[in-house]
Amino acid sequence: MANQKKLFERRRNRVRYRIRKLGGARPRLTVFRSGRHIYVQLIDDAGHRTIASASSNEEGKGKSYNVAAAAVVGKLIAERALEKGVKKVVFDRGGYLYHGRVKALGDAAREGGLEF
Repeated sequence: MANQKKLFERRRNRVRYRIRKLGGARPRLTVFRSGRHIYVQLIDDAGHRTIASASSNEEGKGKSYNVAAAAVVGKLIAERALEKGVKKVVFDRGGYLYHGRVKALGDAAREGGLEF
């Protein structure tokens, strides 16, 4: 179990390093995936503030731990970001693999109008 955590932290650090290289030119779209829900925030690192957020925990959408729910959250964050005038973001998947719920969220956000 400890090895899995180390691998997760290595992936997370690798992703964050690539994001830092951009120098905060774009807001960061960060993902947190729990066992039941998926949460996403649009963070302005230069201003140290959250621009928009969305989660599968909102409004009691029924099953909230599947790929379809993640896609709904991706579309929701794209709508909220476009309302705030944000079109280009950098995708911070944390240490999660770009697969399953994280991929569904990312693809739905792209379809919603975000560029990353």
